[in-house]
Amino acid sequence: MTRVRSTTILSVRGNDRVAIAGDGQVTIGETVAKADAVKVRRLDGFGVDSAGVLVGFAGSTADAFALLERFEARLKDSPGNLTRAAIELAKLWRTDRMLRRLESLLVVADRAHTLMISGQGDVIEPSDGVCAIGSGGPYALAAARALLRNTDLSPTEVCREALHTAGEICVYSNREITVIDLDSG
Repeated sequence: MTRVRSTTILSVRGNDRVAIAGDGQVTIGETVAKADAVKVRRLDGFGVDSAGVLVGFAGSTADAFALLERFEARLKDSPGNLTRAAIELAKLWRTDRMLRRLESLLVVADRAHTLMISGQGDVIEPSDGVCAIGSGGPYALAAARALLRNTDLSPTEVCREALHTAGEICVYSNREITVIDLDSG
């Protein structure tokens, strides 16, 4: 799997809720180019019961937007079936000559599933409902799991706290955090 050194994206599922969060830091090499980027999106009208789909991306911004466009097209082809759309994107990403060169990772979530999608053809659903990508991903993942085991925080609150922790540790992440969930308008 490609090692992405660029950001922190975290998705947390629990108590019939799901949230996704991203830090705001954009780096070019060793330099911070922007501190308040938004790397998470809500795609309305898709997902189970048309509740929407949450998407977060790490890696090259242009590559991520190209993949996001194609993912949205796959969702339109398979309404309400996030897994199928993710698998179709992964197949296209792996086999298309131009897409194969894109350097990004995606985390997508709806009411029923959370999936990590890579250009190597991976579509991975975490068994515990917690998924993280990017440089700060391992730190955010560890913090989220600890918070879930030891607190009664909501997925939104876990995302925020875990990303704060990752932003304190990872030089490619910061504490300018955007959190979205399927329950807020």
